Amino acid sequence: MADLARLVEVIEPEAKALGFELVRVKMMPSEAGDGGQALQIMAEDPATGQLVIDQCAALSRRVSEKLDTLEAEGEVLVPGAYHLEVSSPGIDRPLTRAKDYADWAGHEAKVSLSEKVQGHRNLRGELLGLENRDGTDFVALEDRKAGRVEVPLQAIHSAKLVLTDELIAATQPLDTSGAEDIIEDNTDEEEKADD
Repeated sequence: MADLARLVEVIEPEAKALGFELVRVKMMPSEAGDGGQALQIMAEDPATGQLVIDQCAALSRRVSEKLDTLEAEGEVLVPGAYHLEVSSPGIDRPLTRAKDYADWAGHEAKVSLSEKVQGHRNLRGELLGLENRDGTDFVALEDRKAGRVEVPLQAIHSAKLVLTDELIAATQPLDTSGAEDIIEDNTDEEEKADD
């Protein structure tokens, strides 16, 4: 089993060296169906909140080289076969850091708790933000059913934004140059109209 804390310790400096912020490091079953594992790394450019393909490739190369170097020195961080997946968090991003709950206040989120809070284990509603009281971070959420709920950050098992029209409007595409040059193939529709 891979040590995620150690992986973050190794990967985060590589992301920072490229000017990126690490969003999440996760081990998961490979989607290739080969019984292997995938080391998933999500990162973002703080200027855009996303990564483009070239940025993902640059981070992938750095992390691969670092993991290979450590393995050559005798430290195997991911035992067994695995492949590396580097991606942008996307619009309906996971919320993994305290700052995410403040940055995305006003948007809808799904929150899964590690234990019940006010009788609920799953919440869905508008993020109201992050509050710190006596050194403890609390996430405030206006749940659809329960109303306002304040959850200690450490009680959150997983959370992600919900794809809504408001979220799409608030998330600008990185680069739309060339979009006007896209030619759509409508031959099927034209042929159907002729029938």
